[in-house]
Amino acid sequence: MKIFHIAERSEWEAARTSGGPYEVSTRGLTLAEVGFIHASRDEDQARTVQRAFYADLDDLVLLVIDPEGLDVRDEPVGDGVFPHIYGPLPITAVIDVRPLPQTR
Repeated sequence: MKIFHIAERSEWEAARTSGGPYEVSTRGLTLAEVGFIHASRDEDQARTVQRAFYADLDDLVLLVIDPEGLDVRDEPVGDGVFPHIYGPLPITAVIDVRPLPQTR
């Protein structure tokens, strides 16, 4: 089972270059500020999040995450249920990085 996280390419690249971990919760907010990293259970859910919260940004990537060993909790948000990662995301847990459609 994989989970997904939308990241601004520059923030992901900075974490990867430094050796990590990645600590951005969601657009403009850090793990320290929110307490967890927002994620999606599948690519369709991630695209819905992209349209709702990132539509004006054009350089995004979709992190494909292996949740093994991470503290991931499925929690209700609005009408849906989303996985939240409690703690920093190790670079090694990211198994693929995909450009999102309508981004560079």
